[in-house]
Amino acid sequence: MKNHLNVVLFSLIAATGASLLAGCTSTPTSSDTSKTSTSTSKATSYANNGKIGLILIGDETEGYTKAHMDGMAAAAAKLGVTDRLIYKKKVLEDSGCKTAIDDLVASDCGLVVSNSYGHQDYMNQAAETYPEAKFVAMTGDYAKISGKTNFKNAFVSIYQARYVSGIVAGMKLKALADSNSLDTTFNQDGNGNWKVGYVGAFQYAEVISGFTSFYLGIKSVISNVVMDVSFTNSWFDIDKEASAADALVKKGCVIIGQHADSTGAPGKVESLLGTTRSGDKKYVCYSVGFNIDMTTVAPNAALTSAINSWEVYYEYLFGQYLNNQTIADDWCKGYDADAVAISPLNSKCVADGTQAAVDKAIAGIKAGTIQVFNTDNFKVNNAKVTTHTFNLSKIDYSTGSTIYKGDSVETIKTDNGITYFSESTYRAAPYFDLKVDGITWLN
Repeated sequence: MKNHLNVVLFSLIAATGASLLAGCTSTPTSSDTSKTSTSTSKATSYANNGKIGLILIGDETEGYTKAHMDGMAAAAAKLGVTDRLIYKKKVLEDSGCKTAIDDLVASDCGLVVSNSYGHQDYMNQAAETYPEAKFVAMTGDYAKISGKTNFKNAFVSIYQARYVSGIVAGMKLKALADSNSLDTTFNQDGNGNWKVGYVGAFQYAEVISGFTSFYLGIKSVISNVVMDVSFTNSWFDIDKEASAADALVKKGCVIIGQHADSTGAPGKVESLLGTTRSGDKKYVCYSVGFNIDMTTVAPNAALTSAINSWEVYYEYLFGQYLNNQTIADDWCKGYDADAVAISPLNSKCVADGTQAAVDKAIAGIKAGTIQVFNTDNFKVNNAKVTTHTFNLSKIDYSTGSTIYKGDSVETIKTDNGITYFSESTYRAAPYFDLKVDGITWLN
């Protein structure tokens, strides 16, 4: 999940950070050396006795945050430090985030973790203010180039699980098409392509990476498919997500995927499944969710969900902190570490043979014989992608100035004879930004 801060707020924070940096340019004195020694001692003390502060955009009633909380709790239980966790829930990406951080550090938290992108700038500023503590901005994208040794980012390769969930969707779509259960005049476009839909949050690389991998997973099973993506411009809005799903189904989309955090889309698809649309014809529609198993709200329509298995990272993170060990700048793993998954297949509605197809795909991803963004499997502007660069710098888009300088990297690689877009290797956060043919961005 990634949320955007408004430009004015970002600029104010950047300016504050600049003043803090300016205050650190003097020549160190003996007193400065003493402070460094004290900070090191404090960091060791934190690891031995300190708390772990957790800043959350939502709470257990919202799927994305619940997945984080479940992972945090499971990791802490394994390490025997459940009593060290201090939660700050429903913390928005505004000055309240700074207040939450200050409270946690004052409460002896030597490690502070935030779970939403819009918290990142406040975490960056806090890393400057509290050099003895450690800060991890989950889903963030510039810790590595910030120059701070106590500021980190982490993510998971969720695009891999989205690809596999796309295979589940593709198996269902193919089974429906093969059994003549669909209406070619309603569920296909003018070129004979089956229609699927996707409810996305924002037009941001994380979401683009997700819906593109989902689409490619479908296409690996059934090639004649197109996808419409409807953006809600919100990470969590049940009504908007339900409305977007409703519109997609009513224009003929058979499968509705999502990168949004509520149950709105699956719930709407469930309510439409089997209802009359015109004459005696009925809607045929199924859902692929995100974050949690959606069968509780869509028992007949939810095929599966793409899942972030956050416990894997939090066990690593808490362990490194407790042992006063270095934390990776950009931690990102997928099926190789069981850090991503799909929820159990819904036996009520998945197609025959789906589990075998899923198992084969996961094995291929782990072995490197399947690359999600294999350039043989998609085109951009009707051409194969042979080269593509991405600039890792942190830019202030209100002024066009560079805040932190990063490299321009070539994202197209070849391994084991496969040429592919290499996602989440130069940094943890996704940077896939290609507009793939066959996918229409509706808004």
